[in-house]
Formats: sequence, C-alpha cells, structure tokens
Amino acid sequence: MYDSVGLQVLSREECLRLLRATAVGRLVYTDQALPVVHPVVYVVDGESVVLRVPEGSSTLVARDTIVAFQIDEVAADLSRGWSVMAVGHVTEVDDETALVRLRALPLASRGVGRQDRYLVVALELLSGRRIP
Repeated sequence: MYDSVGLQVLSREECLRLLRATAVGRLVYTDQALPVVHPVVYVVDGESVVLRVPEGSSTLVARDTIVAFQIDEVAADLSRGWSVMAVGHVTEVDDETALVRLRALPLASRGVGRQDRYLVVALELLSGRRIP
C-alpha cells in the first residue's frame, strides 16, 4: 500500500522490526508549552519503548504525558530510506520488581555517576513510511 505522495506504508510488524533494529531515537514532548525533540537511547520491550535516562534529565518532564517517538534512516539524496513514528503515553517505572526486569534489558547508559531512571512509552499509535 502507498500513501498519497507515493511512499510505501509500513505494517505495524515492519515498524516494530525497524524499532528493534536501532538503538537511538527521538522523544518528542512539550516543556512549558514549547516543543522539545530529545535524542534518547532505547530498547523495544513487547509493545513499548523503554528509555534509560539519567537522574535530572530534562526528558523526565515528559512523565505521565502523551509523547511522540521517532526513528529514521534516509539517504542524503532521498533515493532510499524509511521513517517510523509512535505516539503513546509515557510513564516512569518505580516498582522495584519491574525495575529489576528493565535493568536487565540491553540498554546503554552514559554512566555519569547518578542513578538512571526508566521511562516506558506505550506504542499506542505506530506508523511508518518507506521510500520505494
């Protein structure tokens, strides 16, 4: 299937496959009514994206809100590429049992000496496009 500008519409399964194949994405949220796009490391966990962020990170203002999450890979000459975007609620995990499981996920940390926090974005709306 193709959209109105000729891009191939990706299935949910293909979007999840592409999400699982990369490790850095963009979290899009608002802070004091202004848009923010912040690069983050992540891992897919079922139907969610898990973010590991340092204590004090500006991304923590996104807790308990609706955010967008985006990844892409596009050639400079636009001859090939794809983009995946998700929209969903983000929550901070503070349950110790859940944190033990999340800490075991293969998720990079900058290791700056402070305690990391875990945010989970539910993949409620998921869409993607590919340059054919």
